[in-house]
Amino acid sequence: MADSLPTEFDVVIIGTGLPESILAAACSRCGQRVLHLDSRSYYGGNWASFNFSGLLSWLKECQENGDVAEESPASWQGLIHETEEAITLRRKDETIQHTEVFCYASQEMDDKIEETAALQKNPSSLMSNTLTKPLDSAHLSEETHSLSDTSDEMPAKDTPKSDGEISLEVSNVEDTLAKEKCCGDETCIHKASDADTEENKPIAEVSSDQPKRNRITYSQIVKESRRFNIDLVSKLLYSQGLLIDLLIKSSVSRYAEFKNVTRILAFREGKVEQVPCSRADVFNSRQLTMVEKRILMKFLTFCLDYEQHPDQYQAFMHCSFSEFLKTKKLTPNLQHFVLHSIAMTESSCSTIDGLKATKNFLRCLGRFGNTPFLFTLYGQGEIPQCFCRMCAVFGGIYCLRHKVQCLVVDKESGSCKAIIDHLGQRINAKYFIVEDSYLSQKTCSNVQYKQISRAVLITDQSILKADSDQQISVLIVPPAESGTYAVRVTELCSSTMTCMKDTYLVHLTCSSSKTAREDLEPVVKKLFTPYTEAAIDEEELTKPRLLWALYFNMRDSSGVSRSSYHGLPSNVYVCSGPDCGLGNEHAVKQAETLFQEIFPSEEFCPPPPNPEDIIFDGDDKQPEAPGTSNIIVAKLDSSEGSNNLESVGKHLEE
Repeated sequence: MADSLPTEFDVVIIGTGLPESILAAACSRCGQRVLHLDSRSYYGGNWASFNFSGLLSWLKECQENGDVAEESPASWQGLIHETEEAITLRRKDETIQHTEVFCYASQEMDDKIEETAALQKNPSSLMSNTLTKPLDSAHLSEETHSLSDTSDEMPAKDTPKSDGEISLEVSNVEDTLAKEKCCGDETCIHKASDADTEENKPIAEVSSDQPKRNRITYSQIVKESRRFNIDLVSKLLYSQGLLIDLLIKSSVSRYAEFKNVTRILAFREGKVEQVPCSRADVFNSRQLTMVEKRILMKFLTFCLDYEQHPDQYQAFMHCSFSEFLKTKKLTPNLQHFVLHSIAMTESSCSTIDGLKATKNFLRCLGRFGNTPFLFTLYGQGEIPQCFCRMCAVFGGIYCLRHKVQCLVVDKESGSCKAIIDHLGQRINAKYFIVEDSYLSQKTCSNVQYKQISRAVLITDQSILKADSDQQISVLIVPPAESGTYAVRVTELCSSTMTCMKDTYLVHLTCSSSKTAREDLEPVVKKLFTPYTEAAIDEEELTKPRLLWALYFNMRDSSGVSRSSYHGLPSNVYVCSGPDCGLGNEHAVKQAETLFQEIFPSEEFCPPPPNPEDIIFDGDDKQPEAPGTSNIIVAKLDSSEGSNNLESVGKHLEE
């Protein structure tokens, strides 16, 4: 086994988030020697997905990051020459704060499920330093689970289905009804954690005349841990968006599968209802009067080509979109639908931005389904891995759990020459791409970060019942008061491969004004009933029951300009973490912009060659066919490398 990496590369990339992974694939595709490193033990950074026990391990790591002491530079400063200086990198991840976990599902072990030795009870470590009360319901995993842990259970996904125009595989939503299990007259004891309950809740009996609900225990969730794929950041793909176009153009789409989002929902007057999207939906809707249908269709038709009618909106350029909607004779009901469920913007959004968002929504309708969105099976964390795979196919080298101590900068030229890793090895390169979270506090001293409030919930029913229980839904909950933000709710069913059967995985996201729990808990209470609360009246029974909840704040570095960073060499480029938006447009734009800055004469992620046209080193005797003078040669490294070397130059899979 090799104990060290090669020492010469063209591009070194630190961090495996989405923009870094796209850049790695693009650089490798145009023939650059790429080294892609990550100090974490999993792909994706803050774009990652975890199974349930892996998520608990991630929470434990977040807590331990706060206890990491800065290492003395004595171990590597001897590698810095007199004509050089070092820019140290951050050793601990400070992008996640205010983590809070609540378990409402029954803690009973009546099914005699024993947790594996890898799972241990360690309640206090799940909470951030700002919290004082321990959780008695959280279980942690000792080992960190890789994003690829679920691969053993994944079906083969390499052969794409073609619909002529595109090669993007989209699965149909299964219209299978779940068979609910009856819990009868059982007596259940529920436990909540932290401030919700200081003592155990009283035993509540479920009467036989109440609707039958599945009884999901915490031990079942732990047992079915691998059925969950929980995203740290909740994103969807616009069907006409930049990421979809890039996946198709580069053929990276062959590595993933997708499902249509089936419903766009609205929250109005305390009720959840479905929003009509297409022309057929509008005219079949029972929520709108005939007059409202005509007004709405007329307005949406205008939005599709609003640029051709400047006289209708130029006078409102300095007004909010909500004020503009009032001038279009839209009823309050229609204004709510357009603002929060079609444009999906804040009330303070400008008129032009609102029109752009509405047009983008409308032009994405109908490409793959009845809504504008797709969801990636097995979670958003699959997408960075897909691009990493493409990079590895063209010779990129991957190494996880590999820390970088510093960047080595030449004093005379001011450019970065190398990195020094935690093993004391010096690795030279021409260009360096670093994810924002790795930069030191000194480098980021002038940076002002925003925050994202996130919540992840496991529930037992959908927020809006339908004939099929396999629904993927998007809901925007308007802000309840000024100074707060609208909350985006994404509900995923088990057919998305993100949760176990008879449960739903719900993501809540908004821009932060306070801690995640303070921002999102009011919305959670509107939509869900904690499992510990015995539902007596029929009104409460209509709400899904909340089994488990996680709240945390994530840093949003998407709005930071390069000039805000202090002392960065000209050949060091910075990628941001996830933004608060619903789509992935910012990450794709950033990756393409940086690639064009580094390699202005190269095409960004061109289609890969036909596998039949690829030859490998050692195939010298193979005659060259006429007209194939521009054949791509893929170099494969025959050495196995160290344990940390995840993938070196894999063959293209047909």
